[in-house]
Amino acid sequence: MSSENEKYPESDSVAQLEKGGIVDYAVAPPQSDNRYHFAATDLDRVQRRLKQRHVQMIAIAGTIGTGLFLGSGSALSGAGPLGALIAYLLVGTVAYSSLCSIGEMTSLAPISGTFPHFAARWVEPSFGFAVGWNYFYTQAISVPVEITAAQILITYWDPKGNEKGRAAGYTIMLCVLVCAVNIFGVRWFGESEFVFSIIKMILITGLILTGLIVDLGGGPNHHRLGFTYWKHPGPIAQAGLEPNHPPLDRFLAILTVLVQAGFSFQGMELVAIAASETENPRRNIAKAVRRVFWRIVIFYILGIIITGMLVPYNDPDLLNGGGTAAESPYVIAMTRAGIKVLPSIVNAGIFTSAFSAGNSYLFCSSRILYGLAIRGQAPKIFTRCTKNGLPIVAVLTCCLFSLLSFMNVSSGSRTVFNWLVSLSTVGGFFTWASINLTYIRFWRGHKVQGIDRRKLSYWSGLQPYLAYWGVFWTTFFILINGYTVFWTWNTSTFLTSYINIPIFFGLWAIGWIWMRSRFWRAHEMDFVTGIPSLEETETPEEPPKNFREKLFNVLF
Repeated sequence: MSSENEKYPESDSVAQLEKGGIVDYAVAPPQSDNRYHFAATDLDRVQRRLKQRHVQMIAIAGTIGTGLFLGSGSALSGAGPLGALIAYLLVGTVAYSSLCSIGEMTSLAPISGTFPHFAARWVEPSFGFAVGWNYFYTQAISVPVEITAAQILITYWDPKGNEKGRAAGYTIMLCVLVCAVNIFGVRWFGESEFVFSIIKMILITGLILTGLIVDLGGGPNHHRLGFTYWKHPGPIAQAGLEPNHPPLDRFLAILTVLVQAGFSFQGMELVAIAASETENPRRNIAKAVRRVFWRIVIFYILGIIITGMLVPYNDPDLLNGGGTAAESPYVIAMTRAGIKVLPSIVNAGIFTSAFSAGNSYLFCSSRILYGLAIRGQAPKIFTRCTKNGLPIVAVLTCCLFSLLSFMNVSSGSRTVFNWLVSLSTVGGFFTWASINLTYIRFWRGHKVQGIDRRKLSYWSGLQPYLAYWGVFWTTFFILINGYTVFWTWNTSTFLTSYINIPIFFGLWAIGWIWMRSRFWRAHEMDFVTGIPSLEETETPEEPPKNFREKLFNVLF
């Protein structure tokens, strides 16, 4: 294997990059190292413009969207307070296992393409092809999902907002804003996500505290709830599939909520995708991954506990909000407690969350498309970057997917739009499974080659067991998604629930036919080529000089 200090001749495209021009691999492709099928000059053309505070806030709250704020109400009505808590706890451990896996791999290789490239590099090239394209399209179609959610939230203030003309107008406005933030560059993305993340943190923290106060009788009506709703109507709801077998029916209800919980957690890998555009990526990614554990515990687990204390799972208002803050358990509880001003504030906060999530999904999809292109797995036109390091063609292409949000304006297109929602959720489970599977091979390669992974900027002492846990449960989630169709058959539901399976393996087959690749053996894995050294990415960390800097380090 090539040594870490081996020098490779630079291509004309690298020289062009250093002059601040646009790099076009369609004109000047890099020379590849045939021994490993990786380019020795595979340097990222994006620039490291995300700062420490950007990365930390993106990690803590970057992809929190309507899935958390409104999805918790759906989970509560579907499985009851204890059932929803069990589902969120289980999915939270799987999400954390995936983040630990990608965090450790990224601390070795903070490069564009991230885990699709890792899959190609340490599992098998055509597997990486499938992972990359699967993640690209699931993230791209999530953009219109969040834009539509934001448009629906506007109807809380404008009841006529669902009329075709107004709905189309709001949709156009949101599409333009989301695309503009990404087109202006990564610094604009970083600053906007920094602000949105602060808003989301304040909102969810405020909701949890207010919910606890209302539950303990601190609202205007001074009615103490405690765990009343855990006793009546009960801790676990029934799915209604096996009414003659209540224990089985309650178990099935929890299974139903698992997929809903998965949608709330998905997107945590954004912090790793941004690594190639982050200052001091190894140090900052390590900090971010460690802090996400507390994000899961405080925002998700504590949040779902408080939710189950505020509203009974059979409350009809949980499902009658039409996608606005009116269906949030927190808003329902506040309204009944006599707090009248907060619901509008909550809706505004959820609106910014939906916009932020759409913003993040567009960023993710464009960077994955760029990463595929620079390694020859997508058309070379997508490698074009501006002089400021923005993959402009990839960004503009992904912006086009936002136009799919107009499908929800027409009632006849809503069935197809619901397909997009299902595809993005199940595709996310494939992403988690592939990340953990790749890590298992990564861990095996380090062990066989005698490389001490404890010298990485981030490593987990629970590995590789976390990765095995993640692979098992994500496979389970994929298989049980849409299981209700086997009680009452519906062809459309079956297709939306399981079509992602043939799509993923079809992509893998296409990649294999094209590349004729094989699985890497542990002793063949390349942990050197095209990976920047510590000296190239990290600057010395300066100790805080005063209280303000110490506080900044604690927070960010």
